[in-house]
Amino acid sequence: MPGRAIPGTALEQRGPAGVVPAGLERFYGQQLGWEDCGPYATTGSTKAQFKNKADIECARLEVPLDYAKPTDRTIKIGLLRQRAAKSDQRIGSLLLNPGGPGGSGMAAAASLTTSLGDLGDRFDLVGFDPRGIGASEPSVRCLTDAERDADRLDLDIDTSAAGIAQTEAENKDYADKCAERNGADFLEHVGTRDVVKDMDVMRSALGDAKLSFIGYSYGTRIGSEYAEAFPANVRALVLDGAVDPTQSDADSLVAQGAGFQQAFTAFATWCAARKDCSLGTDPAKANTAFRDLTLPLVQRPVDVSGRKLSYTDAITGAIQAMYSQEYWTALNAALTELKNNRGSTLLLLADAYYDRDEQGVYSSITDAFTAVKCVDDPRQTDRAVLAETARKYKEAAPFLDDGNPAAAALDACAFWSVPPTATPHVPKADGLPPVLVVSTTGDPATPYEAGVNLAKALGGGLLTFQGNQHTVYLQGNKCVDGAGSDYLINLKLPAAGTTCS
Repeated sequence: MPGRAIPGTALEQRGPAGVVPAGLERFYGQQLGWEDCGPYATTGSTKAQFKNKADIECARLEVPLDYAKPTDRTIKIGLLRQRAAKSDQRIGSLLLNPGGPGGSGMAAAASLTTSLGDLGDRFDLVGFDPRGIGASEPSVRCLTDAERDADRLDLDIDTSAAGIAQTEAENKDYADKCAERNGADFLEHVGTRDVVKDMDVMRSALGDAKLSFIGYSYGTRIGSEYAEAFPANVRALVLDGAVDPTQSDADSLVAQGAGFQQAFTAFATWCAARKDCSLGTDPAKANTAFRDLTLPLVQRPVDVSGRKLSYTDAITGAIQAMYSQEYWTALNAALTELKNNRGSTLLLLADAYYDRDEQGVYSSITDAFTAVKCVDDPRQTDRAVLAETARKYKEAAPFLDDGNPAAAALDACAFWSVPPTATPHVPKADGLPPVLVVSTTGDPATPYEAGVNLAKALGGGLLTFQGNQHTVYLQGNKCVDGAGSDYLINLKLPAAGTTCS
């Protein structure tokens, strides 16, 4: 019956709150049914995170598929909440997105519940799975688990004319599968343009007149686009690991390659000081040593308990390890294993990148990443530009050079069933209150200057972290965590030029 909770579900109506766009009243003021998070788990890892945790609760938020047609089809957004520990001092909700695109905000929030410090006293932490992702319904699914396993064994590194043609045929087949299995009408509306509208519905339904938000990596794009669309509805934004809003996809890719090379060089220097370094004692020779270890996998994948470690999975596993210095010991061990024709640790690192659990079940992250990128970014179909980008990438990241001539196939987005809906631009957010951008000097995935540029574009404060990792806030650095939490709670930006290490 309408308005009656099913057993174990607590109905709650806190909205509408703040500004409500005409025609969307029923969404902005909707009831949410909070319940145990167990049924919201979509992979083995989230089952472990969500199971029997009394301090979290989950719900689904109803939103229009197409905001221009709010009376037509609706979809649902998964939410996970940990309530403020001190209800009498509660400020409001603090929304969270971990990036990707395709990452689960519900899983990210569940992993942070014991790391919040004062934030946990003052805010309801709310992680959400953006439309098409994780526990949101429907989720983007292009390949089956078996098809994804097979795809990881398909190298696609042959840059001859025949090799490029084969790769493009496979990319077209992938795009066709995505359209067939999800529907073009759904794929058209999975981009950031619609995600930020969902977030505004979320803000109101959770009872907040103004939005407080933490966005990591691609989540900084969600934050900056929300700021542009709803500047008057912002209370506070922490944007960590910024995506440069002005950069083309090609320039972003090359900058990321340089970032991975910088992180690999730092890893090689760290490794060379160890007696057991897999790459030898001379960091200047590390690029060659890494290639000598991994390139034989092109011809001879390594057997790993009934599976195979491919060359591309070895590269993916190494890149996964570049995201945080905490992975360096594991990467060194993995490369030592490879010397001995073993590949279990590298395959495990690659599985972590693709979010494949021990049962062989993949999350929606890889398919969602492609689906969002294909509608968020202008597609590139000029093969000369693609080849030049590939050449620049090889120059920027020599440790990843597979030895083939620089060339590139049209990617899946070139064959996508719906057009892109956005272009890179400097966000214009008149009336936006001060926001905080956190940028790390040795960030491999989102280079430091991108954070400098985003802070400038939004007129916000910049907090610099000197380190080698991708994102840092709420990961145990007292200086960063203290500054970020002081801003979120008290709306006080750190002093200009503040640097943590």
